[in-house]
Amino acid sequence: MTTAPDRLLRRLEWRLGRRLDGRLQGAYRTVWHGTGLDFTDLRVYTPEDDVRHIDWNVTARADEPYVRLYTEDREMTAWLVIDRSASMKFGQAAGKESTATELAISLGRVVSQGGNRVGAILFDNDRHLVIPPRTGRDQILRITHELLRPAVGKTKDNGKTTDLSKMLRLAATTTAQRRSLVFVMSDFIGDPGWAKPLAMLTHRHEVVVVRVVDPAELDLPDLGVILVEDAETGEQLLVDTSDPLLRGRLSAQVDAREAEMAEGMRQAGVDAHRITTDQDLLASLVTMVRRSGRVRR
Repeated sequence: MTTAPDRLLRRLEWRLGRRLDGRLQGAYRTVWHGTGLDFTDLRVYTPEDDVRHIDWNVTARADEPYVRLYTEDREMTAWLVIDRSASMKFGQAAGKESTATELAISLGRVVSQGGNRVGAILFDNDRHLVIPPRTGRDQILRITHELLRPAVGKTKDNGKTTDLSKMLRLAATTTAQRRSLVFVMSDFIGDPGWAKPLAMLTHRHEVVVVRVVDPAELDLPDLGVILVEDAETGEQLLVDTSDPLLRGRLSAQVDAREAEMAEGMRQAGVDAHRITTDQDLLASLVTMVRRSGRVRR
C-alpha cells in the first residue's frame, strides 16, 4: 500500500520528470551546476565571469582583473529552504504552502538525478527542521513526508510575524561547509531586514529565490463586506472590499510593497522568481530554468 508522500512524488515525477529533467540535464553547465574546489589556472576577467572568483592579489599586480579557474564538479549539493510560516497557508486550493511543497519536491527530484545530494530546511518561527543532504529517491521521499506533515509550530500568539532574517541566517549556518545550490521558497511576508542576510547567503552560494504569491494578495477581489484575518498575528478586521477608496489604498500599498521587495532582492544580488498559486507548475518550472540560464550567461 503506497503512502500519501509516495503517491504525491509519483504524480509529480509523471507530470514533470521527463520534460523538465531533459531541460536541466541539457543545460547542466549553464543553469545550475556544482562548483569544484581545485584551483587550475588564472585568466583575464570577462563580463560573464562570477565576480566572486576574482583574484584580487593578481589583479592588483597586473593592474587588470583576473579570475581563478577551478575544476568543476558535475555533482553538487542542493538545499531546499522552505518557509512554513502561517502566512503560507493563505491562497487558492491548499494555499501557498501547497505550491511551495510541490515546487520543492519537483526541484529536489530533478536535481537529485545523476547522484546529486539534496537537503532541506523547513522553517517557521517556533520550530525548524534540518534534513541533511543525501542522494537518491528515498531522500526526496523523506523530504516529501516531512513537507506533508502539519507544521506543529503554527500558532498566532503575541502578534509575531515571520522572522525571515532568522530563516536566512539558519540557512547560511547550515550550508556553510560547502558551496551549494540553495532554493529559498517563501512569500517574504514578515519582519523587514532580510536583504542583508540574503546577500550573505548569495555571497557564498548560488541562490535561487522563489517568491510564492496568491493573486488575491496582488489584486483584492470584490466580495463585498468580509472579515479579514492576519494569518500570522491573528488580528481580525471587517472590511468592505467594494469600497473604491479602500481598493485604491490597497492597490497603492501593493505597488509600494512590490517596489520594496524588488529593491531588497536587488540589494541582495538576486533575481527572484515570482510564482502564483494559480499558475501551471510545469510552465513555472520551465520558466525558472530558462531565466536562470539567461542570468548565468
